[in-house]
Amino acid sequence: MSITYDELYDRVKRIIKNDDELEVINKAYEYASHHPEGRKRLNGEDYISHPLEVTNILCGLNVDYITLASALLHETINHGGATLDEIRELFGDEIALIVNSISKINKLELNDTNDSSEAYLRKILVGMSEDVRVLFIKLADRLHNMRTIDALPEDVQKAKAIETQTVLIPIAHRLGINSIKGELEDICLRVLKPDVYHDIEEKLNASQDELNQVLNDMKDNISDILTENGVSFKIKGRVKSIHSIYNKMDNGKRWNDIYDILALRVFVNTEQDCYLTIGLIHSKFRPVPKRFKDYIAMPKENMYQSLHTTVIGIDGHPFEVQVRTYEMDEIDEKGIASHWNYKEKGSIKIQKMMEQKLEVFRNIIDANNNSSDNEFEKNVNNEILTDFIYCYTPKGDVVELPNGATPIDFAYRIHSGVGDRTIGALVNDQIVTLDYELKDGDIVKINTGKEPNPNKDWLKFVKTPQAKNKIKSFFSKQDKAYYIETGREMIERDIRRRKLSINDVLSPENINKVVRELKLADEEDMYLSVGSLRFTASYIVNVILEDKKNATDIYLEKFENNTVRDSKAMKGDIIVDGTDDILVTFAKCCKPVKGDEIVGYITKGEGIQVHRKDCPNIKEANRLIDVKWNMNSGNEFYTDIEVKIERGSDRLLDIITIASQKNVSISQVKTKEEDAYLIYDLTLKLTDIVYLNNFLNELSSIRYVKEVNRKIS
Repeated sequence: MSITYDELYDRVKRIIKNDDELEVINKAYEYASHHPEGRKRLNGEDYISHPLEVTNILCGLNVDYITLASALLHETINHGGATLDEIRELFGDEIALIVNSISKINKLELNDTNDSSEAYLRKILVGMSEDVRVLFIKLADRLHNMRTIDALPEDVQKAKAIETQTVLIPIAHRLGINSIKGELEDICLRVLKPDVYHDIEEKLNASQDELNQVLNDMKDNISDILTENGVSFKIKGRVKSIHSIYNKMDNGKRWNDIYDILALRVFVNTEQDCYLTIGLIHSKFRPVPKRFKDYIAMPKENMYQSLHTTVIGIDGHPFEVQVRTYEMDEIDEKGIASHWNYKEKGSIKIQKMMEQKLEVFRNIIDANNNSSDNEFEKNVNNEILTDFIYCYTPKGDVVELPNGATPIDFAYRIHSGVGDRTIGALVNDQIVTLDYELKDGDIVKINTGKEPNPNKDWLKFVKTPQAKNKIKSFFSKQDKAYYIETGREMIERDIRRRKLSINDVLSPENINKVVRELKLADEEDMYLSVGSLRFTASYIVNVILEDKKNATDIYLEKFENNTVRDSKAMKGDIIVDGTDDILVTFAKCCKPVKGDEIVGYITKGEGIQVHRKDCPNIKEANRLIDVKWNMNSGNEFYTDIEVKIERGSDRLLDIITIASQKNVSISQVKTKEEDAYLIYDLTLKLTDIVYLNNFLNELSSIRYVKEVNRKIS
């Protein structure tokens, strides 16, 4: 039976104490229970039963009220007829963002098992998760769906299990949410390899009574030892999960060689008690050689901390014994999800580990906004799905990094200021180069200078998105300062050439006039626009002096005085009368790409604007000039298309996969519905018209695609 809201609310009140926050959760339930009202799920339950179960799973992770309210609302847009604006108005921006993100994610599914589809689903899943709490809800959502998967046809069950195994389980592992990860692993094994699953299950069931008796006897023995020595503790016994046993057998172990089918977990108050407990257990039971592992001093990549040992226990049975504090157990079961529970009361060490994990996801999201598709995919694989190493500061603080990380990555993980001022590094007291690949357990000391001085060459070897973003950001700010100063000098030089007073021309009134007329942000933006060649210095001074010479005259003068150069030596994308150093922009209305038939339009103060010849916005224009593509340029261009498909299942993943195969990147997607059609407005990034035409032709040949057009706004 599905949990009722009254039962759920009793659980919620144990973790949410603030009355205002509880009221938001009540309000979310009332809203969700009426969106949709009366509809049933495939198993016959009311639609609200699923959000209730998802929220119940999240209660077990001790998340905050925003996550719980968002979980109750997470189906209201896709299945309940609610609108994003309405949710934003009723519940605020934070909940609206999470509900909108989970709604987008839940429209996507893995249509096949090839690597391309898996990679793109991974990318979309993480890229749309602007708040890491979206992933908590997605994992809980999938766990409940997998618990009830028997209601689906067998082929759909297998597809869902593959999707879960390929995409969601690695993310659960990366977030450290083992309580969800372990159950998903068992269900996926049961769906994908039922014979193996049931064989292990039968072997466990056949000896269940014996195993339980041995477990209880061992618990009693360890309890007596710890009580005699004054250790405060709790102890649990368990039989290893079916998926864990399968993994060991799949790696070549026989049933009788698996030492940790029987496991005991001991909870104590402090780290010191952990080591004391292990010593007391070893004094009574013989440890198995090479089976002791210290994950307290060396945590796993998902923040797991515990002491592990295997001992020969009652009647010669091998036992895996894990010893940890209560706080370590909370982190093991709930991972980053418990960050909100530990923000104030957790130890400094735990808080640092949490922040490192959250920073990884923040950096991936930042990278999504500032990198190409290939770079973003690489970042996701590096930060989510790769193996990790653990290095130490000289003071003993742990720093988690992906395999292949360098001292520069280490420095930026500590702080952006440390990264920017890095001048050298010592690893294990030995001087190393800054592109040295760190190893697990390395002790890293970063030498810093007084002033920030990063090197652009670092971008060639750093591994983490965090380091890449910070290095790029530094040079972006540096370039901006350079362009502002250059623009100021260019304007002052033009004023002196006219034998005018700089103070008179650049008076506050005149600067405000330029800012207002050219729609700039402020005085700095005026200088920046000149230094970056958006406007010429002469044009800015002409605006101040109200010079009547129009833009056409200015550019014609420039063309008349220009010397034609060899096109092979030109660097710009567009050639105007034999030169590529004219200020050129691409029209946002028709977004031409290399190979389109184009024409130039002389704007007032913003150079030559390049349009497609069929653009309706320039049909009546009279300031047109001939321009042509520089075919030696290798830059990429953006353009917009509209894809109209039959309404039904979401085909976005199919389209993204085709784009990847045709060397076309999709940088933005907007979806809208119109009568019997679903319409995707796509912004593409590509090098020339050949790739665009190949992509459009491929889309046009698909039976469910009704129309494909390039857009002009």
